[in-house]
Amino acid sequence: MTTRVRFAPSPTGYLHIGSARTALFNYLYARHTGGKFLLRIEDTDLARSTEESTRSILDGLAWLELGHDEEIVFQSDNADKHRATARKLLAEGKAYRDFTPKAAPNDANVKDAIKDRARANQGEKNMRDNPYRDLSAEESDARAAAGEPFAIRLKVAETGKTSFEDAVYGLQERDYRETEDLVLLRSDGHPLYNLAVVCDDIEMAITHVIRGQDHLTNAHKQVLIYEALGVTPPTFAHLPLIMAPNKGKLSKRKHGEVVSMTTYRDAGFLAAAFRNFLALLGWSAGEEKEIYSLDELVQKFSLDGIHRSNAVFNFTESDPRRWTDDKAQWMNAEYIRTMPVDELMPFVKPELKSAKLWRDEYEDDDKAWFENTINLIRQRFFTLKDFSSQGRAYFSEDYDFDPAAIEKNLAKFPDLKTWLPELADRFESMESFTEPEIEEVVKAFTEEKGTKLGVIMNGARTLLTGVAVGPSMLSVFETLGKDRSILRLKSQVVWNT
Repeated sequence: MTTRVRFAPSPTGYLHIGSARTALFNYLYARHTGGKFLLRIEDTDLARSTEESTRSILDGLAWLELGHDEEIVFQSDNADKHRATARKLLAEGKAYRDFTPKAAPNDANVKDAIKDRARANQGEKNMRDNPYRDLSAEESDARAAAGEPFAIRLKVAETGKTSFEDAVYGLQERDYRETEDLVLLRSDGHPLYNLAVVCDDIEMAITHVIRGQDHLTNAHKQVLIYEALGVTPPTFAHLPLIMAPNKGKLSKRKHGEVVSMTTYRDAGFLAAAFRNFLALLGWSAGEEKEIYSLDELVQKFSLDGIHRSNAVFNFTESDPRRWTDDKAQWMNAEYIRTMPVDELMPFVKPELKSAKLWRDEYEDDDKAWFENTINLIRQRFFTLKDFSSQGRAYFSEDYDFDPAAIEKNLAKFPDLKTWLPELADRFESMESFTEPEIEEVVKAFTEEKGTKLGVIMNGARTLLTGVAVGPSMLSVFETLGKDRSILRLKSQVVWNT
């Protein structure tokens, strides 16, 4: 049997990090088993569902490169089928009409009946205390024909239990006495979530339902509906939740952009790196390795590797864009530092374009210089944004100076105000401006001034790049070239501010 899994988000906001991980796990399992990854938009909450949210979800999945295999299913399109299923169960005597008014019952007889049942059960809630549960078919039909509003409820047996083997949490059992008669259809004809999900999963031939652990309770309710319909339930695999640093719920309302995929895309994260990071939130391949390509994740992924304990997404509560353990940023930096330069280029280009730093020559006459420059400066970068911020001085004469760098590398050494322009004069007479020749000149100059090499190099770094740290200064000199190095060493902009 071909594996068929689905990701079924509600379009009531952006793609949440927990939802993104659920989508990823479904995708990896489908690819690992040679199955199909399907997408269903559960847009039955008409008051909150928006096209903007749907687009945001689709954009997030596209960014993560999680392509679905068949046409998108919109749950609202299947509402008539959901209603037909509820009526079928009603006709078969597996469901009943509930004529209880929406507001609290005003019928004294109804109130008394509920009280009597509660007393009979010694104060415990009786899940079968609905007075319309045993209404005769004739009276139920007559009241419906008279236009009396009603909901349709599943008639859950008095004794027995739901039981299924969860692929992550093992055997799950729940006594029928703990589950009320489920509402399948509201009095306004609106299908309820559990009915809609079961109907759609049956129609889409879903074999495995992989979703968050917070749906475990729903699984018991859905098993009841599957059984009433005479259909074997799919395999369930419930994923551990992703928690905030304080082990509380990671929510859209409280944690804002920190849980949105677009935050990381717009902050300069590589999709491959963030996908890798997501995969390790609650799953492992049972080895020390942490960096995986998508093909490796597909090969290694299994439901057995999913943890039962909740994962923690560590960020600084006072500044949600910072991570206390730096795991996400570290992983992104690893990708930036190690991926082939030609694979990194397509991501750097739009970042430089957005900062108005891009030149077409970087793909033509200056291609070799551009690739060498990117390879040089990427070693200390964490996100793509660093190429247009910390790396700005390599692509423009209009760059900022870090006040901390000025204080550390220039202000403490006032002699540099005259020394660095003098060094520029030494560069003027050089015919070849390569690292070995530059090193020879700088060392001789340092000895002549009776200072340390670091004083000259760090001061030059701040003037040439605006920052305090970076690649080897010999490489920086050669990369920026003789003319730009001389111009910046002679600049008095910093000293005059």
